[in-house]
Amino acid sequence: MGKEVFLRNTFSVSALVACICLASCAKTQYIPQAPDYSDSEMWITADGDSTGNGADVFYVVSTWQEDWTTEDGRICHYADVYNPVHRQNMGDLEINKVAAYMSPGNRFFAPYYRHATIEAFMLHNEDSTRARTRLAMDDVCRAFDYFQTHRDKTRTLIIAGFSQGGMAVVELLKHIDDETYNQLAAAYVLGYKVTPDDTLQTKHIKAAKGEADTGVTICYNTVKDVKYINPVVGETCIGINPVNWRTDSVPAILHDSITVTLSPKYHVLVVSGYSGSEYPAYKDFINVGDIHSCEPWLYSECLQENIKVRANAWRAKSDKK
Repeated sequence: MGKEVFLRNTFSVSALVACICLASCAKTQYIPQAPDYSDSEMWITADGDSTGNGADVFYVVSTWQEDWTTEDGRICHYADVYNPVHRQNMGDLEINKVAAYMSPGNRFFAPYYRHATIEAFMLHNEDSTRARTRLAMDDVCRAFDYFQTHRDKTRTLIIAGFSQGGMAVVELLKHIDDETYNQLAAAYVLGYKVTPDDTLQTKHIKAAKGEADTGVTICYNTVKDVKYINPVVGETCIGINPVNWRTDSVPAILHDSITVTLSPKYHVLVVSGYSGSEYPAYKDFINVGDIHSCEPWLYSECLQENIKVRANAWRAKSDKK
């Protein structure tokens, strides 16, 4: 009996300590205010569709913040959509630059959201990363639902995102219903992975096989050699070459001097003739043989043209129904 009482008391004390630790952690962490997507300040938009025949592009920005601390000493693992510096990082450094090539001929919509800080992807545990990014993914789904409710659904839909934004694209494909999926010309997962488990969770992920198929997912990650594949973002089960839109190893020439070859085994792009030196390594995590930071920029002309091709292909199919 004495031993049982001792063990029971020990477990009770351990549970109490755990609860105190959890409460303490909750108090020392800061969760930024949720965005209100009925507020136009939570969006960057651009209307470049002068003919009315373009697509509605929903774009999800990547990761721009590291862990940061509030004035009262609380740590935060998320971007704050009301923080001017965070907004500027998302908007000026990425969204507006992507809009410059995705909005011509289309209507472009990109929400600010509480993206998880870069540390979420450096936890070395997939489950921990998923848990940390859940708040960010929920923001994106809420933003998309607002966007989808208010847009003209006779127009085709493009969903695109880079890095953490690419993760959000995959989550959106799981989130949307069949009616919304039928409006989809294509989804672009730039610099992030699609896993076998992702494909089992939804029938909305269908790997692109060519230049003009619709309702498909385009996924690519760029490396100098397959030995540099970053498993956090690049260990993917689908891939396509965005220069020649092939899924085999036939190489393509980009900008006259860069050779881009898809590895059918690893589904990543292997480039030669391009160093990516403008993107320095970050904490030995990215841009260390992979060229993660190039994804929305290196192939921008290819993406701009392909959005038009797939939107037109979707419209042609729709007109036949």
